[in-house]
Amino acid sequence: MLNTLQILVRTIVLAVGAATLLGCGQTGDLYLPTDAAAANRASLPQTLFPAKTPASATAR
Repeated sequence: MLNTLQILVRTIVLAVGAATLLGCGQTGDLYLPTDAAAANRASLPQTLFPAKTPASATAR
């Protein structure tokens, strides 16, 4: 039977390994695009709650 230390070490190793694999290919800085095409995209609140968008945004 496994003791507590073995279970803890295996859990930590598994978590670190999973985090390493999930991070593969994710490179570069995060940024908000400022080009003209990005200006017409919906923001997160507009995407989640489309009925609550301001009238000026929907009149375009």
